[in-house]
Amino acid sequence: MGRAFKLEDTRNIGIMAHIDAGKTTSTERILFYTGVTYKIGSVDEGTATMDWMEQERERGITITSAATTASWDRFGKKYRVNIIDTPGHVDFTVEVERSLRVLDGAVCVFDSVAGVQPQSETVWRQADKYRVPRICFVNKMDRMGADFDHVINTIRKRLGAHPVPLQFPLGREDNFIGIIDFLEEKVIVWLEETLGAKFEIFPVEKLWDKAFVDSRADVAAALKASAIDKKFYDDHRNKVVEYIAEHDDELIDKYLNGVALTLEEMRKSIRKSTLALKIVPVLAGSAFKNKGIQPLLDAVVDYLPSPLDVPPVEGTDPATDEVVLRRAADDQPFAALAFKIMSDPFVGHVTYIRVYSGVLKSGSYVMNSGKGTRERISRLLQMHANKREEITDIYAGDICACVGLKSVNTGDTLCDEDKQIILENIDFPAPVISVAIEPKTKADQDKLGIAMQRLAQEDPTFRVSTEPDTGQTLISGMGELHLEIIVDRMLREYNVQANVGRPQVAYRETIRKNAIGEGKYIKQTGGKGQYGHAKIELHPIPSSSHESMKEMSTDDLDLLAKEVVGGGSAGKWKFDKEHRFLFIDKIVGGSIPREFIAPIEAGIREALDNGVLAGFPMVDVAAVLIDGSYHDVDSNEMAFKIAGSMAFKEACARAKAVLLEPIMKVEVVVPEEYMAAVFGDLNARRSAIQGTENRAGSNVIRVEVPLAQMFGYATDLRSRTQGRATFTMHFSHYAELPNALAEEVIKKHRGEK
Repeated sequence: MGRAFKLEDTRNIGIMAHIDAGKTTSTERILFYTGVTYKIGSVDEGTATMDWMEQERERGITITSAATTASWDRFGKKYRVNIIDTPGHVDFTVEVERSLRVLDGAVCVFDSVAGVQPQSETVWRQADKYRVPRICFVNKMDRMGADFDHVINTIRKRLGAHPVPLQFPLGREDNFIGIIDFLEEKVIVWLEETLGAKFEIFPVEKLWDKAFVDSRADVAAALKASAIDKKFYDDHRNKVVEYIAEHDDELIDKYLNGVALTLEEMRKSIRKSTLALKIVPVLAGSAFKNKGIQPLLDAVVDYLPSPLDVPPVEGTDPATDEVVLRRAADDQPFAALAFKIMSDPFVGHVTYIRVYSGVLKSGSYVMNSGKGTRERISRLLQMHANKREEITDIYAGDICACVGLKSVNTGDTLCDEDKQIILENIDFPAPVISVAIEPKTKADQDKLGIAMQRLAQEDPTFRVSTEPDTGQTLISGMGELHLEIIVDRMLREYNVQANVGRPQVAYRETIRKNAIGEGKYIKQTGGKGQYGHAKIELHPIPSSSHESMKEMSTDDLDLLAKEVVGGGSAGKWKFDKEHRFLFIDKIVGGSIPREFIAPIEAGIREALDNGVLAGFPMVDVAAVLIDGSYHDVDSNEMAFKIAGSMAFKEACARAKAVLLEPIMKVEVVVPEEYMAAVFGDLNARRSAIQGTENRAGSNVIRVEVPLAQMFGYATDLRSRTQGRATFTMHFSHYAELPNALAEEVIKKHRGEK
């Protein structure tokens, strides 16, 4: 079977937003209007196609990203749109991270009342990190307090983006009936009796025709609600055209010379500027009321990139470590990234892949280049949420699922056996919360082990570890809801009965001053002995914006290394993203042979996992290897690994180690009369107020609060505000724990009273 859609006619997009902005509802409408489903699914009724898990349908939230494929006609041509609907809850941010890594474009959905919310900022930053072009959809224009201009302003202020409204809503709240298209100078009004499948289009000039407006009560009410007149329309359209021209060197001269820009020129210019991340087109609608989805699909085709518009994917050759490029083309060697693993009760392990180059056929063999293992693709599936359609081959630029891969994890590269490549892996945030878990019966013990192993393979932010002192099994995740869902899935999918302890905070340790440590490991046992000797210097590295350190370029890290060693050449350095640990090799004159440098680094890395205060992982540390010695006969890798670990622990004891705690960004939306009670409660939780604002009749309080103080906050907030306040919370950064509290935590983890 040949390629069904050309590469330039393919769009890989994600739908992303804050929780409850309407992502899944928008996706359901897209599926209905593109003919994938014959009935509109509802999140509230638990019938949404994309929310297929039992937990999603019960809670009315998206937990796992779901992929589907649709096609859309534009200018008499069919386009394929591969869509991934992502969760909005911060606990499942990994789903957004891995989806953005493999997508070419994104649709960011905003609530017309709330505008930019905390998780909107998080997903926007993730899209910036992967340089994903995006368009915005201002949803819920039918809601009480809907304000299109407010959303545009918050996108500009809080996201630092350059929004260009290509449409303006006709009407608002109950009177929202359609949109005014600034580019085509036309009005689109949706016919409610057709569930938004049909709409009426007329020239914008008709809005200023009194006879027409008088004959249409719906249009008259909408114009009044929007407060639009001819002057308002002309001013806004001129601003939009000027803004489009401003970002395009080819159009600006034409515009300044008073030449009218054609519709085709403007479309081409918007596409060019959107792909270059200069502007963000903004559209309006109400997915729940079936309005605005068709123009959104047109905009996806018109302005978001095809796989050909994205730069060739970059990777390294595992044999030579040289940089290799792969173009999006069927005649290139096969290369794909596994971005999601899922356990399917019917077909077993399902691995979602994005094909960057080449063609893959079912039944063929591929190489997992990172692990050096050969894998057979037994079946290829086109996924529609949890429904499967079997296909025989998959081409460059497409997304599909494979069955039969045994040792593949999220972020692994699958490639041609003869022309191997390793693509850049996906970075995942470290867990911030842990709970102890134990099986209720002996029979549950084995099932618990299997369930945890499978869930950890599916979700890279879910970790399992054993508490060394107590032997307890700890499961760690991104938040209370994340772990609650994990435990619920263990019960339902794997039939495991387990007891769960109270949540614990994932503290970190770091150092505050420079220190030198020496490790000498000498062991004589009659025959060949052991000898390793290393001397290191520890430096704290700035951690105020530690999350952004993951995005530091090689040049930035080189400057940091030079700063640590006090100028001049930094020698050879290596950076570990997870611990934000910088290792610098300053050995001169061969006092330690080259082959023993890596074991010293490995020994230090191992020691980082169990800090000196309470056994928490250490972060934000630079270690400079400055001296050491070796023995011609007795030195080996193990001896130097132990010496490195000893030197690190000795230096840490002198480097003023401190505990760090996770700080959360919290946004509380509360009615005026409960402000004092909520403020008082937040102050008692060691919060730092960041600011307040009034939004659609409610007050919004923005604070930073330690995670340890936020357990059970949902219940407390409900009881203080009669259930009328809501809050959202997402991880911000790590900060030093006050001394008195740090002593308590250290004593508790050492088992002291």
